[in-house]
Amino acid sequence: MGRPRTNDVVVKERLVECATEMLATRPRESLTVRAVAAAAEASTTAVYSLFGGKDGLIGAVRDRAVAGLFQDLSAAQTSADPFADLYALAVAYRRWGRAHSHLYMVLFGGVQPFDPSGEIGASDPVRPLLAAIDRAVAASVLAGEATSIALSIWATLHGMVTLELAGALDSATAEAAFRSTIDATLRGWATPAVFRSLRQAELTR
Repeated sequence: MGRPRTNDVVVKERLVECATEMLATRPRESLTVRAVAAAAEASTTAVYSLFGGKDGLIGAVRDRAVAGLFQDLSAAQTSADPFADLYALAVAYRRWGRAHSHLYMVLFGGVQPFDPSGEIGASDPVRPLLAAIDRAVAASVLAGEATSIALSIWATLHGMVTLELAGALDSATAEAAFRSTIDATLRGWATPAVFRSLRQAELTR
């Protein structure tokens, strides 16, 4: 029997998928080269030849999560209404988290923690949010410092999506709570004039 291929694209994908599931569902220290190779039905040599070792494999998982979330957030609609754009970003964030629950848990479970004070890279998932906030501040829709607003919105989104993924909310409750909570968070940063108009619109519905 010939030796198994260690640089096959299929093997690489399987290793990343198995590592993603393990990082999302088990303590990080339980991910060893031997364990992930066994789960992927690959050799330990494949992990080293394809990723350089465990750290490289974890980095590949992190990069996939970052790239996926950034792509979906960057694809969210932009319009003349900064408030609508921020809501669209919130919807895109939730949709990505629900569709990629393991990657979401890896991304925000310690492999790639959110650091609002760190340097923002060109493909950082927070960049589309900061850009939308900057537009909203420039249009006098929101008032405040962009990083503080971003952290507030992200904390709200993260809490809602995490509860939903954990099964703490049924689908109807999650949908209603998401809309009302994101609306309330955005209103909290609105300029006084915009806040009054939003509240008036609610009262007349």
